[in-house]
Amino acid sequence: MIRKPSVAHQFYPGDKNKLAREIESYTTKEAKKEDVLGLVAPHAGYMYSGMVAGSVYSVVNIPDNVVVLSPNHTGLGSRAAVMSEGAWQMPTGDVGINPSLSRLIMEQSKYLEEDEQAHLREHSLEVQLPFLQYFNPDFQMVPICLAGRDMKFCQDIGLAVARALKEFGQPVLIVASSDMTHYESQRVAKRKDEMAIEKILSLDPPGLLEIVRKESISMCGVIPTTVMLIACKELGAKEARLVKYATSGDVSGDYDQVVGYAGITVK
Repeated sequence: MIRKPSVAHQFYPGDKNKLAREIESYTTKEAKKEDVLGLVAPHAGYMYSGMVAGSVYSVVNIPDNVVVLSPNHTGLGSRAAVMSEGAWQMPTGDVGINPSLSRLIMEQSKYLEEDEQAHLREHSLEVQLPFLQYFNPDFQMVPICLAGRDMKFCQDIGLAVARALKEFGQPVLIVASSDMTHYESQRVAKRKDEMAIEKILSLDPPGLLEIVRKESISMCGVIPTTVMLIACKELGAKEARLVKYATSGDVSGDYDQVVGYAGITVK
């Protein structure tokens, strides 16, 4: 299957040259790059979250294989959906799916299953791809869209990803696509997001799920982020770093209702 762009011309430019220029404007040319196991990057329209996404991708060496974990905003399809073959058509070129790595991951999980429907209109995975392509035009991916809510679900998938990556034996980056607090004041959003970010930086997956629920933090990608943390810890992660935090208010000037964005690396 060739998956067509869903939010080109909306979240990012649909013209490949304009898109390349916009991505370049968000990157940090002098950034020192490092190998990491995972990262968190936002998925809003680029005018709002592009600077945070560009900052975190700028400090990471992008390997030839990437597992991209996204939340399911649309309600379509399976709650643990993998596309295991085909490609995603993007303005800057097709992104191929790695079928062997996809199958390895699915074989390790009782929740993950082949499902294209969940991916058809989901923006949160799609908007990561131009950044990844900018730094490694030839990368392949495993796209996973998640709608589960509990720790048992996250543990199963996180460990499945880790076990598959160990067997795969090549460098793989795990990307968790997430925005932070939605549509609260700048003051409230920053306070809530600091609590969630602290749990990520502490490499505390159950703590992240708990604080998001306890404090009603509208972090849409908490499940992908929790899965990423579980996988990275199983792969030997020792630390995490906040590369950049911002809100939509920093761009729009409207601080009454903002969305928070965090760029975080895990290694």
